[in-house]
Amino acid sequence: MSLNSVNTNSSAMVALQSLNRTSEALAMTQKRVSTGFRVADAKDDGAAFAVAQTIRTDIAGLTAANEQLGNSKGILGTALSGLTKMSDAMANIRTTLVRLADDTLNATQRAQYEAQYTEMRGQLEDFVEDATYNGQNLLDITNAASFSATRNETGTTYTITSVDGAGTLLVAATAPTDAAAAQAALADGGDFSTIMNAIGNALNTFGSNNKYIDQQLSYNSEKVDALNEGMGALIDADLAKESAKLQALQIRQQLGTQALSIANQAPQALLSLFR
Repeated sequence: MSLNSVNTNSSAMVALQSLNRTSEALAMTQKRVSTGFRVADAKDDGAAFAVAQTIRTDIAGLTAANEQLGNSKGILGTALSGLTKMSDAMANIRTTLVRLADDTLNATQRAQYEAQYTEMRGQLEDFVEDATYNGQNLLDITNAASFSATRNETGTTYTITSVDGAGTLLVAATAPTDAAAAQAALADGGDFSTIMNAIGNALNTFGSNNKYIDQQLSYNSEKVDALNEGMGALIDADLAKESAKLQALQIRQQLGTQALSIANQAPQALLSLFR
């Protein structure tokens, strides 16, 4: 190839190729600086971007699961509040039963305590009926039976079983009519002790359910943090490094432009041969 040609300027072609490579590298660096990602889309690194997209779907699933678990906590919290109030009310009912167990009461006094018992029993019914959250009531099987709460990104569920509040958590509707009946209700295996045990069992069960959900919420949050950290190591840009690289490439681009300008002027020297 002739070195003295106006048709082919090898120096200019080399300078142009170098300038194009610099411009491409500069565009990539600017993209990383502006987005904060080393891999912003599939064009940057198809494999890494595909992995990142999978991780993003896992994070979205875990976030949704925690939202649903928050709803389950609301249902459980309402049920536990109702059960706690019922347990407190049972102390007052026991006081009344102890008084009804006294055979020295006259008819008027007994009638007053029986009315007191009936009123407090009505309070228990109200606590069962009012323990509703978003249409769910774990103390009323006619309102909501057992339900399954989504606990993770794969849709795995955790079952929470309701109790028959009307059938197992309420003392007898009618107050004992004599001392013997009141004594029987207070005895081991009697109506009062049976209901008190049932309330205690429900408190224990729902308390354990609530603790499990708290632990699952915490685990899911920690898992989201771990996934974000791993994804960041895979696709995030090192901005300190990219910043330094950006400045270097900008200088190279300026120098490349100057070199191309000089190479393009080289054929001008051939004109002197024709003077």
